[in-house]
Amino acid sequence: MLLSLIRMIQAFRDYHRNVSELSQLSDRELTDIGLDRSDIPRVAAGTYKG
Repeated sequence: MLLSLIRMIQAFRDYHRNVSELSQLSDRELTDIGLDRSDIPRVAAGTYKG
């Protein structure tokens, strides 16, 4: 149970860190890697199917 909670907290932190880092990229940089701003939550969550 405790390990599950720790993993959930870590996943939450990883998601928010990834969103933050991707959000700092310019629209041009996102386009260069094949993303739009609207893709950021899915990429951060690991569910992006590009």
